[in-house]
Amino acid sequence: MPEEAHTADLLGMNAELARNPQPTYQMLLKDSPALRVDGVGVIASSWAAVDAVLHDPEAFSSNMSATDLKTRRPLIPLQTDPPIQRKYRKILDRLFAPQRMKLLEEPVTELVNELIDEFVDDAEVDFAEQFSVPFPSQVFITMLGLPLDELPRLSAMKDGIIRPQHVVGQPLGHPDTDAHQQATADSIYAYFERLLTERADARGDDLISHLLEAEIDGDRLSQDEIVDIGFQLLIAGLDTVSASLDCIFGYLTQHAEQRRHLVEHPEAIGQAVEELLRWETPVMAVARIATCDTEVAGCPVHAGEQVLALIGAANVDEHAFPIVDVRFDREINGHLAFGGGIHRCLGSHLARLEIRVALREWHRRIPEYRLSPGAQLDFTPGIRSVDAFPMLLGPAPA
Repeated sequence: MPEEAHTADLLGMNAELARNPQPTYQMLLKDSPALRVDGVGVIASSWAAVDAVLHDPEAFSSNMSATDLKTRRPLIPLQTDPPIQRKYRKILDRLFAPQRMKLLEEPVTELVNELIDEFVDDAEVDFAEQFSVPFPSQVFITMLGLPLDELPRLSAMKDGIIRPQHVVGQPLGHPDTDAHQQATADSIYAYFERLLTERADARGDDLISHLLEAEIDGDRLSQDEIVDIGFQLLIAGLDTVSASLDCIFGYLTQHAEQRRHLVEHPEAIGQAVEELLRWETPVMAVARIATCDTEVAGCPVHAGEQVLALIGAANVDEHAFPIVDVRFDREINGHLAFGGGIHRCLGSHLARLEIRVALREWHRRIPEYRLSPGAQLDFTPGIRSVDAFPMLLGPAPA
């Protein structure tokens, strides 16, 4: 594949890459652990190179220069650097701690079954519309203390930031795409500013109320800081678990043997979650900006250049995973699907819980399912989700 084609793929402009990224990942890994792409910067693809980038925030910052989301201020905590980043994470890590997330297992299980109840007797469903989008979205909205009828509005906001080119139908950088993303960002600021005004005298047991009470070194978070945290939670909380479910169930519709294994051995689901996150890597890459002249895996990097850490490629690097293919009995799984270093995914414990419960309850109640004949899953590049996922329930005809 010529370098120009690699460039287009890695910039998220090729739908085929999003649908089946592993061959391109392997090609990159075979060529070089890191390479320079003119007009883009440096792409790190090996596990060692990606891990090094993620664990060196002094040289590779995730500040606002790394990714243009049309925001007024840095998103918190992702676009902040130490030392303030550590203070923000100290507050937020408590709200998403494993012990706190464990308390959600019962209500999450109830929600999964309520959603399945609505279509379990149907012959065909749209998995995305009826399950992978509403399930984690309802969990997130409930955690924020918002009414469920806000979901369409919040989903439109999220898509307008994460994938404006998909919404508008024009490439990134096009004036129409930029204008839509900017208008969406402005609407998110207005939404959270209004929400904080409403919550000032009406606190509850929700994330926003907890943030209103939170302190850093004895000082309360400012309204702008809480808004910037809410912005970050919105674009992460409404998308990544949906994308993970799309990717994982997409894989299982094409691999009946592994699907049957989960049905017959539900105790394997925990390891299967980790393995399928590794193999599918719903968030394909993360961007960083070099703060100084440095190098990645021997490739020179200049101050101010973008560095794209290709997590998906790192997760199929045979130097880190000698047996690259999917195996549910992998006991040690050092995948980077949740990132790494100080900016490791804040909601990883919640995501694991949601995916594990979804796989357990779905396969307990719907052991047989498959992609509808003639259907093709079209994943959006960058964060691999689908708009439609037509699925047949029940055993295939003999």
